[in-house]
Amino acid sequence: MHRLHYVAGLIMTVFISIHLLNHLASLYGPEQHIATMHTLRSVYRHPVMETLLLGAVLVQMVSGWRLFRATRHTATGFFPKLHRWTGLYLALFFLIHLSAVLGGRLVLHLDTNFYFGVAGLNTFPLNLFFVPYYGLAIISFFGHVAAIHQKKMTRTVASLSPTAQAGVILAVGAVLTVVIFYGLTNGFRGVAIPAEYRVLVNQ
Repeated sequence: MHRLHYVAGLIMTVFISIHLLNHLASLYGPEQHIATMHTLRSVYRHPVMETLLLGAVLVQMVSGWRLFRATRHTATGFFPKLHRWTGLYLALFFLIHLSAVLGGRLVLHLDTNFYFGVAGLNTFPLNLFFVPYYGLAIISFFGHVAAIHQKKMTRTVASLSPTAQAGVILAVGAVLTVVIFYGLTNGFRGVAIPAEYRVLVNQ
């Protein structure tokens, strides 16, 4: 179970890292974000790669839930607890997010691009849900990685203990969350949503 969870996690970490880099492209505008996404899709939307990714998500969710329950009495300390709860939130996020994306593609027949992702984020009052929803997802990803790093790392690097290194990873995640939100909201001024995507926000 641990081995399956670890391998699936590595696959997902690669994809999530690429996905977050794609979101950073929004700092240069929606067009650049969409152009970058089209380039990346040529890889991760290949049927073999997409099947591998969806399989990794399923394995991660099922194995993660079993590990979450198995460690409810043994996880003590900040990072072990962070490991458990960030994993649980990520599992819920993947379930909701993938359902939304697949529904957008297969039911609404929308291109699930930049505008699909930011419609709710840039519409009041829906953004009261989507800001913490997306923000916690990014921070949970870095928190999960930080907790694993703190557990597996056994030596200091640049005079930083494993716990301090994990703290740096968590801090980087928090800063990156703000930077990504800056890009996805046009510098916090809001993004104009094209007509075909307004169905997502009941407009």
